[in-house]
Amino acid sequence: MKLTFIGATHEVTGSCTLLQVGGHNILIDCGMTQGIDAYENVELPVGANQVECVLLTHAHVDHSGHLPLLYKNGFRGTVYATDATCSLCEIMLRDCAHIQMSEAEYKTRKARRAGEPDVEPLYDLNDAQGVLDLMRPCRYDQPIQVNENMAIRFTDIGHLLGSACVEVWLHEDGVEKKIVFSGDVGNTNQPIINDPKPVEKADYVMIESTYGSRLHGERHEYLNTLANFIQTTLDRGGNVIIPSFAVGRTQEILYFIREIKNQNMVTGHGSFPVYVDSPLANEATSVFMQCDMSYLDEETRAVMAQGINPLVFDGLNLNITTEESKALNFDMEPKVIISASGMCDAGRIRHHLKYNLWRPECLILFVGYQAEGTTGRAIYDGAKSVKLFGDEVAVNAQIGLLPGVSGHADKQGLLNWMSGFTEKPQMVFVNHGDDSSCTEFVRCLQEEHGYRAFAPFSGTSFDLATGEFIEITQGVPVKKKQQSAGKSKANNAYSRLLDAVEKLSKVAKDSQGMANKDLLKFAGLIDSLAEKWKK
Repeated sequence: MKLTFIGATHEVTGSCTLLQVGGHNILIDCGMTQGIDAYENVELPVGANQVECVLLTHAHVDHSGHLPLLYKNGFRGTVYATDATCSLCEIMLRDCAHIQMSEAEYKTRKARRAGEPDVEPLYDLNDAQGVLDLMRPCRYDQPIQVNENMAIRFTDIGHLLGSACVEVWLHEDGVEKKIVFSGDVGNTNQPIINDPKPVEKADYVMIESTYGSRLHGERHEYLNTLANFIQTTLDRGGNVIIPSFAVGRTQEILYFIREIKNQNMVTGHGSFPVYVDSPLANEATSVFMQCDMSYLDEETRAVMAQGINPLVFDGLNLNITTEESKALNFDMEPKVIISASGMCDAGRIRHHLKYNLWRPECLILFVGYQAEGTTGRAIYDGAKSVKLFGDEVAVNAQIGLLPGVSGHADKQGLLNWMSGFTEKPQMVFVNHGDDSSCTEFVRCLQEEHGYRAFAPFSGTSFDLATGEFIEITQGVPVKKKQQSAGKSKANNAYSRLLDAVEKLSKVAKDSQGMANKDLLKFAGLIDSLAEKWKK
């Protein structure tokens, strides 16, 4: 029984863990890295064609985005996930493939102009469809015998529609162990979906730590805060631009806005227009409305029982074409635009930022986590300008945050979920958090709550049967790309030229008081030099 940590180790994205038991190779998640890749990840120690199955905790790309690549590399096993996760992956993985193919096409055009070879996409639509055909929908709380050495059960973790922690029972050579993979632990009292459900027993637990060192703070009145943001922005004639994750967060914001409109909390602007400018978000909204009612919380079920669609209201505009999306930026009527991606690194949101970020009357309202190295994080951290489509765009708009709206549990929420275990696990592995978050959460678990806890780096392996580490690796920071020698030399030469100009300027400024004929001679030499080197 061996556990090897591959991705999301001292990092927030790229979740991937290898479990080996009885000759079977099982992956828990197969995610894509987003934002800055702080530490190097080891390669999967087995071939993709040797992976028997994947246990997928939920559909977010940082947990599912490399499944098509796994298929491309030879995986032909089974992907176990909840029904709702399978439905969301149907749209999300195809969207990822479209992005990979579009980026490769763009890079290929540039490469050809430079006489370089074509760029191959990380994976394509055929790879996405291939792995989608391997998905097996499962229900919450349903025991599943995967093979003779392993049984699993998905339990609602309250992070996203269909999200789950995975309980895994292992049997090998007379030894029985249970390990629980938390996936992403959800926040409590969020709209639409249920709160995280506790698990009673486990020998080992692997838990995320996105907010392992932070608290969301006092619970705010989301409706009042969001209504005030909308009211003040529309009053001054601006647009409310909301960068939002297409799956999960967008649906929550729609739920809030419907409530705001029902209670007439924004006045003087009639049924103000709201645009969801993300094809993926609109498809995901359809999945939310067509899912099994058991995935929804009591409040949402009660609304639907009255024949009300909780995500639809007057003034809502969906299914926006590319042309309509572009036209939004030339329509001066104040409006709310919800668009992806949530971290502002791709998608239509970048166009809306280009046309609204420089306008003081507008508001950029963040409603989710912004990873280090993303455009959204730069704006949120106070950048004076950001580059969009090759242009520097000034950040003059109001920058806002809807506090507490997070799909992740904070530090206390993680501790509350851990307290559901009736006995302390033998070991708690902490992952899916940046270096400071996972390190602080390990310290908290050890010193304040008496757990045996450890935050592994990529490549660390552990024997679940004996309870001992097989190998403990150290984190290897990812080196920044080095400039080519030619470019470096060119930059050095240019720096020397600028230094020389500064010296010449200093000499000119110090020449005051010289004879006029000398000053004229000096000026003539500079004019002659400038004329000679003028392009």
